[in-house]
Amino acid sequence: MSRTILHVDMDAFFAAVEQRDHPEFRGKPVIVGSDPKGGKGRGIVATCSYEARKFGVHSAQPISQAWRCCPHGIYVQPGMGKYVRVSERIMSILMEFSDQVEQVSIDEAFLDVTGCRRLLGTGVEIARRIKERIHQDQHLTASVGVAANKFVAKVASDLDKPDGLVVVAPGRESEFLAPLPIRRLWGVGAKTEAMLAGMGVKLIGEIAALDRAVLARRLGNAGEHLWQLAHGTDDRPVLPEEGYKSIGHETTFRRDTPDHRILHDTLLELTEKMTRRLRANGSRGRTITVKLRDADFSTVTRRETLQKASDTTERIFPVAWNLLQSLLRPGKLARLVGVYASNLVSGEEEGQLELFARAHGKERSLAKALDSITLRYGDEAITRAALVSSRNKRKVGPS
Repeated sequence: MSRTILHVDMDAFFAAVEQRDHPEFRGKPVIVGSDPKGGKGRGIVATCSYEARKFGVHSAQPISQAWRCCPHGIYVQPGMGKYVRVSERIMSILMEFSDQVEQVSIDEAFLDVTGCRRLLGTGVEIARRIKERIHQDQHLTASVGVAANKFVAKVASDLDKPDGLVVVAPGRESEFLAPLPIRRLWGVGAKTEAMLAGMGVKLIGEIAALDRAVLARRLGNAGEHLWQLAHGTDDRPVLPEEGYKSIGHETTFRRDTPDHRILHDTLLELTEKMTRRLRANGSRGRTITVKLRDADFSTVTRRETLQKASDTTERIFPVAWNLLQSLLRPGKLARLVGVYASNLVSGEEEGQLELFARAHGKERSLAKALDSITLRYGDEAITRAALVSSRNKRKVGPS
């Protein structure tokens, strides 16, 4: 029996949430990035509405370039706390349809509904019900691909955005993929695309028609992998336990800075946002990584593994600040700083080890109280005293 795999991908997720919450934004080009002042910002586009894409704006584009493409756009700072809460609700909706849900990012997930077909209907029927539930509950649209494996379902979900539903019947994978450009294949970047173009290959069907051994000789293991994908072959299972591999935030400064106080306060603010997301996700991080990018765009990272996984700023920030200090060099200007927690465990794990650690218990109780305030009144409702003066002097936001 063939599997039935769904790939659910929210449409322009961050921008769509902003348009939902701000009726005056609807139908207009909305760009979610690190600075609401458009061309004066130095961050990148996190995502943008479909109205903005018509002007050439796209994700990972510098804000300054987006401004040149769309100076009349609405530039919005990301509200990650809000996006995480919406994401959690969407994932809970998906779990109403199957317990085999693999969240691969904040706005997309795979579902294996093979075992649900007798109860819930065909894959396309389940996909329609999921789209309806998300729209009714969150007033957002999702695009869904339905296929017999993860790769083809992922490609299908991207072909008819927004609000799309594309179904690939079992046995029709090669036919479906053949006319699509080779960049649709996982693992084909600019370099591989140029190499294949030099061989006269531009479409997935042309890769499938190549001799398997010839492709493997030219590209090694990658050639074998691409040949399999070009034929629509992908045996990977949906893995519900994977979820997030890391949680973190980073920001690009308006001006490159050598000021250690600014770096300290920025890192503290980013750590606050990161730990809030950890708690919202029911996770604790074992490994803390700090990222620093200089004015010359060179990027370095340092990491340290904690003795016990944590989700509080009090435990994580001293480690993160020591790591960042180890990266600072005299005369160097910082362009970007970031902090990430990885090697995640669920919030319940190691809980018994902390029962008698009264100080840590108080930290977590206070953190949860602050989470309740920000959940109700927004991310800026309450601020550490150490950050008040610095917020008055600068504007930072996650990119």
